[in-house]
Amino acid sequence: MFTGQTALITGSTSGIGLGIARKLAAGGANIVLNGFGDPAQIATLRAQIAESCGVDVRYDGADMTQPHAIEQMMARALDRFGRIDLLVNNAGIQHVAPVDEFPLDKWNAILAINLSAAFHTVRLALPAMKKQGFGRIVNIASAHALVASPYKSAYVAAKHGIAGFTKSVALEVAELGITVNALCPGYVLTPLVEQQIPDTAKARGISEEQVVRDVLLAAQPTKKFVTVEQVAAFTAFLCSADAASITGAVLPIEGGWTAH
Repeated sequence: MFTGQTALITGSTSGIGLGIARKLAAGGANIVLNGFGDPAQIATLRAQIAESCGVDVRYDGADMTQPHAIEQMMARALDRFGRIDLLVNNAGIQHVAPVDEFPLDKWNAILAINLSAAFHTVRLALPAMKKQGFGRIVNIASAHALVASPYKSAYVAAKHGIAGFTKSVALEVAELGITVNALCPGYVLTPLVEQQIPDTAKARGISEEQVVRDVLLAAQPTKKFVTVEQVAAFTAFLCSADAASITGAVLPIEGGWTAH
């Protein structure tokens, strides 16, 4: 499906981003991984994907809070592969606090990684996409791009921003063979979320099962986590030729959360 194409996925050394990288690699795309983690583990991961899928997999540890680092990453990817066909902006962080107590450094970091980083990757990927007359950009947003929750002002602001950014860029490139869409997952059972469950249960004095159903999945009518594989499959579809007429869309995949 993606043979000969190159995909760059930010925040892809674990969780949703890694699942997307694996899915696109399985479809034949060469991959640029990005994110933090143990260097040895990342090297092993890169080698495993390359060997199992028969594609070229590179790793770039660019810090998504730094525009210059992002510029260098994009330049290295273009120098290596000559093109970036599929761009997935997935990198993100979270912090929870009342707005009048929200740490300034956390606000700035969340907006930098969750919003501004996507602006930088998109602006740098578009010239090559325009030249080749093809491109797929998928911004991994959140259900919080569509609805709000208390104590998450920076995250909600950034994700709402991603929704608007997606629509605006989609209109700019609509006639150029480039699509731009945003996916809005609800709670996804990633290793990071799994690690939070026992601590939350202990803090609240409830069972882990109650944490899952009554805390994490309280807003998701299905009472089931969205899976990494589901988000990856949706992303792969949006990157495919069959999705050529889908652009500027902000698409929920959140178990009915935003149907309330």
